[in-house]
Amino acid sequence: MLFIVPLLITAPLGAQTFQLAEATIRDVHTALRAGEINCRELVQLYFDRIDAYDQQGPQLNAIQSRNEQVFEEADALDLAMQTDGMVGPLHCIPVLLKDQVETKDMPTTFGSALFQDFISFRDATIVTRLKAAGGIILAKTTMGEFASRYVGSAFGVIRNAYDPTRNPSGSSGGSATGIAANFGMIGIGEDTGGSVRGPAAVHSLVGLRPTLELVSRHGMMPANPTQDTMGPITRTVTDAAIVMDAIAGYDSEDPITAYSVGHVPETYTASLNVDQLRGARIGVLRTPMDTRTDRSSNDYQKVQAVFDRAVRELAALGAEVLDPLVIPELETSEGGGYGNNFETERATNEYLAEHQNAKVSTLREILLSGVVVPLRERAMMVYVGRSTDEVGYLEVIHKREELRRGVLKIMADKALDAIVYATFDHQPTRIPHDVETNPYPADDYGWGDNRGLSPAVGFPALTVPAGFTTDELPVGLEFLGRPFTEEKLLGFGYAFEQATHYRQPPPNMPPVK
Repeated sequence: MLFIVPLLITAPLGAQTFQLAEATIRDVHTALRAGEINCRELVQLYFDRIDAYDQQGPQLNAIQSRNEQVFEEADALDLAMQTDGMVGPLHCIPVLLKDQVETKDMPTTFGSALFQDFISFRDATIVTRLKAAGGIILAKTTMGEFASRYVGSAFGVIRNAYDPTRNPSGSSGGSATGIAANFGMIGIGEDTGGSVRGPAAVHSLVGLRPTLELVSRHGMMPANPTQDTMGPITRTVTDAAIVMDAIAGYDSEDPITAYSVGHVPETYTASLNVDQLRGARIGVLRTPMDTRTDRSSNDYQKVQAVFDRAVRELAALGAEVLDPLVIPELETSEGGGYGNNFETERATNEYLAEHQNAKVSTLREILLSGVVVPLRERAMMVYVGRSTDEVGYLEVIHKREELRRGVLKIMADKALDAIVYATFDHQPTRIPHDVETNPYPADDYGWGDNRGLSPAVGFPALTVPAGFTTDELPVGLEFLGRPFTEEKLLGFGYAFEQATHYRQPPPNMPPVK
């Protein structure tokens, strides 16, 4: 896939001064055309922020490894721009890539010290497409070990950019923390049960979990293949839409994406209109998907106040709001999780069989290594010996289909365009001191989690900043739609974003001098 974008007439040199903090893709391209900055300089500015705040200052611990060839890649893009113009819609856009995704020129650790020296023979499809669009893989980001939570033997603990004493959600915590802190321009996360949307929500970011069949997973370590997907984590809806233009669509290496043929629009930016919510029918889901949710707690009330205001703002923007919406099948669905432990071992073993240079070749070997952090080792033990051949797996599939029909039915009966809910009903909890050593840390991780519906039914979901609680922690508003309605969801998110402008950077990381 090759994009050629002609070099446009530039503004007079010095007509404006480029500011890195909160810069968007369009800001960077405007600055490049005006000669205010070049690609090499842009990369250095992001590295300066990483140097100042990742292992120093608040010590966010978002970056696993840096791309050692990034300056050569930046120079090549600068040369291309001088001769032929921008090479694509992501020309010189620095990407923070979750370290679950393979790159042939950088280690891929999966958050584990077991793989700290593992380098794949290939780039994942999503990496190939990002590069073809002009993007630069600036760095690989820390992730919950083997795609869960926020701790890993390869790096330690990821911290929330808004309060480093609190968890960043997971498992794409490094990507979200890094984008929130302006360590890169766009992030890529992986979402099995909520790992794009959770970290985005608690970092005042935009996070999109696409329809299951829309984005190729080729070159990504799986967890549950019937739920795994990847999506963008960005500071604006527009940037998320531009990323989707680059990564969505059929890939023969991941046959499930064949379902997307005919469902990919010419551009996901077409629906980015401030009036997009006018006349839209939106159902408001208030049923907690986490059985631990405590509606009487002060913490819940703080989040609910932000969510209630967001619902009123949707109505003010012209949406027809149905509040509350009740989905009977969700009431008994355990948040859509259903305890699916059946797919992971087989999927992991088949994946590792493709990589002869890996130190381990099975999930059992991973867990017997003594390297994995105790809480993750304990959690992964339930996958061992399970198989999709078991009767229990048939029950999981049956319940998912029942829930999927229930969601589609209520949307059809009520003529809904989308369903909204708070991504979390509670704030992120504090990180306990023994989280790296205790197999049962007392952190109440994922308290109030409402992310399970989207992966259970395979439908797209978009979280956008809904504002901050009274103690200045971000809250996410999540839109769920029918399959392949990403363009519509992005339009709704854009209209809400442009009317509210709730996104704010962390206050404890000012511009680097």
